[in-house]
Amino acid sequence: MSVKQCSQEELERRWRLMLGSEADNLPLQQQDAALDRTLAALYDPGERRGGLQGSAPNVARWLGDIREYFPSSVVQLMQKDAMDRLGLHQMLLEPEMLRSVQPDVHLVATMLSLNRLMPSKTKETARQVVRQVVQELERKLANPMRQAVSGSLNRAARNNRPRHNEIDWLRTIKANLRHYQADYQTIVPEQRVGFARKTQALRDIVLCVDQSGSMAPSVVYASIFAAVLATIKAVSTQVVVFDTAIVDLTDLLSDPVEVLFGTQLGGGTDINRALAYCETLVHRPQETIFVLISDLYEGGNAAQMLARARAMAASGMQMICLLALDDNGAPSFDRHHAAQFAAMGVPCFACTPDKFPDLMAAAIRKQDMAAWAAQQDIAVAG
Repeated sequence: MSVKQCSQEELERRWRLMLGSEADNLPLQQQDAALDRTLAALYDPGERRGGLQGSAPNVARWLGDIREYFPSSVVQLMQKDAMDRLGLHQMLLEPEMLRSVQPDVHLVATMLSLNRLMPSKTKETARQVVRQVVQELERKLANPMRQAVSGSLNRAARNNRPRHNEIDWLRTIKANLRHYQADYQTIVPEQRVGFARKTQALRDIVLCVDQSGSMAPSVVYASIFAAVLATIKAVSTQVVVFDTAIVDLTDLLSDPVEVLFGTQLGGGTDINRALAYCETLVHRPQETIFVLISDLYEGGNAAQMLARARAMAASGMQMICLLALDDNGAPSFDRHHAAQFAAMGVPCFACTPDKFPDLMAAAIRKQDMAAWAAQQDIAVAG
């Protein structure tokens, strides 16, 4: 119901729920009283002293209440507000609390940032919560990624003795049009044309992911996409996460949950050091797609970082810098460094998860990625 269609009574009800205790003169019906208490526990300054803080059972009940009164998208927002406003992070170290929350990407990011602090009794529950979110995201994202990437691979090489699943039907039909049998209204394929059997990947993909605190949702999405890419045999995928240290998680790609628990969110940022490590992974620059997922706030040697990035771009690899890979809109990033990257021919822009499969498909086709971003109405930095 739009505001224009609301009755005066409904308008007063909405204002009362929005304003909380500041509008006590506006009456509430009994059915809205519990909802009002739920909102007040989080948003009413007068209730904060005795609201959610300090009691895990109270928080667990509150988490159940918001799931009863609000849709899932609002529940996730209120959970995030509770983390920010009331400092409930420590309560997530209790397995009883984890079973009460509505799992989402931001909750997973928060849990991963607490990973090193979790007692052993909590970690198994945390893994279950993370796996639930990962499985849901994989259901949404895996097929679009596989279809986009597989459909974009270069299949120029040909096989004159293909197996059935290797036949290129379009080229086979064109090659045998002269053998069309009018009586049977069919083509007799005397010559079969197939896709060549590959002995190595057509493209090498390196995802280099900044795991500093501000990049937490991007780490979650990047880990899932990396795991999906690893199932596509025609590409070779490697994933590296970094802050001031570097961890190569490629061996864990069979399980994105293990990839996520291999990260350590928070800490500083040394992009230069991460680029230096990733250089050692590149053996075919012309066939390599290098995706740096970072806000470009460098805590190490910025001059060396820019020099190293310039050398990598000049080597012939296709470099892309994603300032964020999440649903949060315009990210905060180092504009000076983004402009420097752009001057090297490395496009810098934020990307939402739903567009990432198309982005990788365009990169595999060796398209101009700045032009691709412009076609998607994505603002390119620099």
